[in-house]
Amino acid sequence: MVRFQTAGESHGQALLAWVSGLPAGVPIEVEFINRELRRRQAGYGRSARMQLEQDRVEILAGVRHAQTIGAPIALLIANKDWENWREALAVEAAPTADKQRPLTQPRPGHADLAGALKFNLHDARYIAERASGRETAARVAAGALAKLFLRVFGIEVLSHVVAVGTARLEREASWDEIVRACEAVDAAFRCVDAQVEQRLKALVEQALKEGNSLGGVFEVVAHNVPPGLGSHAHWDERLDGQLAQAVMSIPAVKAVELGAGVASAAAWGSQVHDEIGYDPNARRFTRATNLAGGLEGGVTNGEDVVVRGYVKPISSLPQPRASVNLETKARVPAAYERSDVCVVPAAGVVGEAMVALVLASAVQAKFGGDSLEEAQRNFAGYLEQLRQF
Repeated sequence: MVRFQTAGESHGQALLAWVSGLPAGVPIEVEFINRELRRRQAGYGRSARMQLEQDRVEILAGVRHAQTIGAPIALLIANKDWENWREALAVEAAPTADKQRPLTQPRPGHADLAGALKFNLHDARYIAERASGRETAARVAAGALAKLFLRVFGIEVLSHVVAVGTARLEREASWDEIVRACEAVDAAFRCVDAQVEQRLKALVEQALKEGNSLGGVFEVVAHNVPPGLGSHAHWDERLDGQLAQAVMSIPAVKAVELGAGVASAAAWGSQVHDEIGYDPNARRFTRATNLAGGLEGGVTNGEDVVVRGYVKPISSLPQPRASVNLETKARVPAAYERSDVCVVPAAGVVGEAMVALVLASAVQAKFGGDSLEEAQRNFAGYLEQLRQF
């Protein structure tokens, strides 16, 4: 099983990620990880901090001579903004009153108040630091390792933006279209339709002008996934449930959809279920459609895995919502922290990372192996079994 954890605060010294479970011998490209980090920072509507932070990964353990060694992998991403917060967030002694940067006006929609109540903190600064979307940089670095592992088995994971606000792509996107949309590392939206992208951009510009924020929908597609990952046998082994939890854990994601799940709820059964065929030349079962999103009964069925994340508007607003001071309980405007206008494209990259990590764990559970060579032999044997079915 592939596992990961992250640590670090938004304005602390660094973000950290720890990944275990990858077999020995997986080729690791540091520049690929850095490219993934850059993709997360790009996107129309991002804050000025994306110009300050030029995220680069440093691998501290678990990789030698550009290959995994079967040991836990430790990753570090330095925060350049730490220099501006060194005294306010010092590790040692508490800062003097003039150096403190308290957050006592919690933002509606953020973890500020709920976290302050949970941990009995009258300053929500520490909640905001960890609940910040900045944490997702560590997830993307960990997800890049998972992508490199999946690549060995021919599995690729990418995302594109389906909607921002009321502007929406009203058709399915092909895999080739998604690949083209992801070619530019600094793509504004990774939208497969140029006309729709202009509508997305116009809405973000409107939000920026009005001091508002916008949410939307991203779609993650895992291509060339073999059938048989996951299991129907136990509730926590169902891959659809694992994917939903992983994507739902991304900050600002409030709903997750697999395949055509939302539309399916209002359709007839005859309109929903993907009819089965067989290709004798390829010796594989086929589907006329992929409304199930590549998963049936918690198990992959050989079609692309399709997961959508629904992202709420960012909660830090230049025109703040009403709040209450944590100390005085007086009615006040919510705090404003430097923030993005729209994070949907960035959230898509984080979604890719989370989907890749779940699939990497499923691949390792299915094919095992302490070395990559062992896993590849098991995978090749399984593919032959499928051909002989």
